[in-house]
Amino acid sequence: MNLVSTDWLQENLNNVRVIDSSWHMPKTKRNGYDEYLKDHINNSIFFDLDKYSKKNIDLPHMLVDTKEWERIVSKMGIKNEDIIVIYDNSDLISSCRCWYNFIYFGHNPELVKVLNGGFRKWVKEKKKTTNDIKNFNQTDYKSNEIKKLVKSKKEIDENILTSKFKLIDARSVNRFKGLEKEPRLGLRSGSIKNSFCLPFKECINKETYEFLDRSKLKEKFEKIINDTKDTNIVFSCGSGVTAAVLAFALSLVNESYLPIIYDGSWSEYGKYPS
Repeated sequence: MNLVSTDWLQENLNNVRVIDSSWHMPKTKRNGYDEYLKDHINNSIFFDLDKYSKKNIDLPHMLVDTKEWERIVSKMGIKNEDIIVIYDNSDLISSCRCWYNFIYFGHNPELVKVLNGGFRKWVKEKKKTTNDIKNFNQTDYKSNEIKKLVKSKKEIDENILTSKFKLIDARSVNRFKGLEKEPRLGLRSGSIKNSFCLPFKECINKETYEFLDRSKLKEKFEKIINDTKDTNIVFSCGSGVTAAVLAFALSLVNESYLPIIYDGSWSEYGKYPS
């Protein structure tokens, strides 16, 4: 199980690499890095979701290339054999996007973990935090890209005709149905034809920000997926962040599932025709 408790992390803090990957929507006027500088779990390093995404493209949070990923992770001081625990302080559970990135670039899935309840739970339990920034020696990290774990717009369009996989949208029901305006400029309302909706928040306890237990998650997915052992499930959302929350939730139900994301998500598909 790649979901770890705050108690587990506290006991293993010196044996793992800890990453704060907090990311917030611009409208919240919160900055994950600024918050990290003020307070974070001891020995953690910050993963900047915007900075560590593909540049020179008008889509947010797209995966970088292999060489750039190796440079990023090496600079973070992470080794291929490291156990990684990722947490966040975000309403979007952005730790799961960082988890997806590591899985996509070939880090052993059994070694990449998410902290259940994140920084909120850690602080609520009065566990130790710090504003000290620890620097780690640069490593020579090597990636092994698993290209089947990402889908392109072309593949999404083809799937509308072939139904080779199920596409599940993590946005709210109102956004999915086109009843609510998109938060990003230049996007129409609505959803991808033949896709399904499971708002990522339905997988999270709204009071504690912890994932629902396995049986409840299984019930959620069984409303859409006939067999939760199916590994051919693709997730989408607004910009590829909360899609990873659903992918992580499904991996808690089916440990054989590796996350598959439509990276462009609605930021790409929902663009008005030029």
